[in-house]
Parts: sequence; structure tokens; C-alpha cells
Amino acid sequence: MSMLTQSFDRPFDGTDRPARISEARKAQLKRIALRALAVLTMGSVLTALIALRTAIYVWHLHA
Repeated sequence: MSMLTQSFDRPFDGTDRPARISEARKAQLKRIALRALAVLTMGSVLTALIALRTAIYVWHLHA
């Protein structure tokens, strides 16, 4: 069978297949993703504060 037409006989939506990830694992992955997002957000805020403080310092230096 050709590689291009190999899986056309199967349905695309996947409703007849069982879930591959358990609910507990989904919850754990969601918690990890939210923590990672929180860490990245805190890092972005910290970077913005450092940049603002540096800009104020440079502005006062030239005044």
C-alpha cells in the first residue's frame, strides 16, 4: 500500500479510540503547565522591572 494513502480508511476524529492519557495524568500535566506558565510570567515581570529601573537610572544619569 502506498505511504500516501495508508491511513485514509480510518476515521479522522478518533472518537472510537479509547483515551490514551488517564484523567489523573491529564490533571498532573495541567498543573505542571500552569506552574511553568506562572514561572515564565514571573520571569517576564522581573525582566520588565529590571529594564524599567535601568531606563530610569540612565535617564537620571543624563539629566
